[in-house]
Amino acid sequence: MGGADRKPYHLSTFLISKINIQVSAMLTSIMDGILCCLAGKSANVVVPIETCEPADGFEFVEVKPGRVLRVRHIVPERAVVTEHANGQGGSVHCKRKITVYRNGQLIIENLGEVVRSELLHCQNGDPEHSSTLEVELSNYNSPATSTGTPDRQLSGQPPVPRRRHRKPKRTVLIDCERKISSCKGTHADVALFFMHGVGGSLDIWGSQLDFFSRLGYEVIAPDLAGHGGSSAPQIAAAYTFYALAEDMRAIFKRYARRRNILIGHSYGVSFCTFLAHEYPEQVHKVVMINGGGPTALEPSLCSIFNLPACVLHCLTPCLAWSFLKAGFARQGAKEKQLLKEGNAFNVSSFVLRAMMSGQYWPEGDEVYHAEIAVPVLLVHGMHDKFVPVEEDQRMAEILLLAFLKVIDEGSHMVMMECPEAVNTLLHEFFLWEPDNSSKPKQETIKSTKDKIHPANGAAQLAAENKP
Repeated sequence: MGGADRKPYHLSTFLISKINIQVSAMLTSIMDGILCCLAGKSANVVVPIETCEPADGFEFVEVKPGRVLRVRHIVPERAVVTEHANGQGGSVHCKRKITVYRNGQLIIENLGEVVRSELLHCQNGDPEHSSTLEVELSNYNSPATSTGTPDRQLSGQPPVPRRRHRKPKRTVLIDCERKISSCKGTHADVALFFMHGVGGSLDIWGSQLDFFSRLGYEVIAPDLAGHGGSSAPQIAAAYTFYALAEDMRAIFKRYARRRNILIGHSYGVSFCTFLAHEYPEQVHKVVMINGGGPTALEPSLCSIFNLPACVLHCLTPCLAWSFLKAGFARQGAKEKQLLKEGNAFNVSSFVLRAMMSGQYWPEGDEVYHAEIAVPVLLVHGMHDKFVPVEEDQRMAEILLLAFLKVIDEGSHMVMMECPEAVNTLLHEFFLWEPDNSSKPKQETIKSTKDKIHPANGAAQLAAENKP
């Protein structure tokens, strides 16, 4: 037979062997799960690290006794540039009143010469002095909010809303002034922190770490406990939000400079928010990539991750396939290779289950996010199946100074799918500073209040001050 006759035979043989390999891998996974059920232990693919010595360009930091995190720390060789241009940059005066009512209503009032009056301008060129943002936290129907006068009701005209005096549940006052300047890579007082989410590792930031270190930035990227090359304690309490947040606090305090920029992805955004709230003077800017809305964290009671660890171990191949399908806009060979190179979704079933069940953070609500007074860049992949774009839009409405950028070709792992676009957005944001050249004088400011609709308030802010 000729070569043309033998080709289908070789192709079918290749396909059969490939299927056999996949079936064998799945059977092996199932057998391991059964064995771990019988033994009462969960298989762990992350090997605990026993040394704290640098190796292969990584550092190993012991944040607690026996709790070691792998950290990628790059200090590029550069000529140190002193901050002689410290006088440049813009000042942002933040004066806000945040009121929460028991019916779920949230009112954010920007008082006096606030950031919106300094950075936004009306159509006629006059500055916009103060504003009120009213946000509904939950759907509620109150007769007092939908009544009108009898004449209007009889005439068929829409009723005029009448606001009844209610006692607020919580009121927060913020009055501070921040200086926001450009963060150039040649400045020795700038450090970039990259934080990954559940199932990831510092390797997912490979393109960003290489790009910004070449520009002269000092970059720091840790592995969360149980991920990548960090140690994996076999106790569920080691993976709660508070335990992981304290780990990130230790890393931040160890490597922080005078001006620090936090970049988080997915669950890692929550740790960036935590640090920005805890260290407002040291955190200069924040980048949130597919982080979701400004809601308090609470583990789901009905979730596949509540299954026993051994059962999850049996389902690991299915979960990895589902993550690939939902995490990338395309599921080709390139995406599979990116997933493999990024060491993503390579955690034990025990760690995965503990991470998902430990996402309890009641303090991280809308008020907590509204108190953040640093510039925030929100990056969203349009094809993200984990986080809908409406959640990032909600985050942009709540935050004081936020820019929302949507990448049409990206999904949940947008920084791996579209590294050039993400790197460009991040770099422009790092170099951005507010323009106060047209800032009005104090004596010309009058106390007025203008309504800003929640749907376009943040969008208008971003349009006027885009990087």
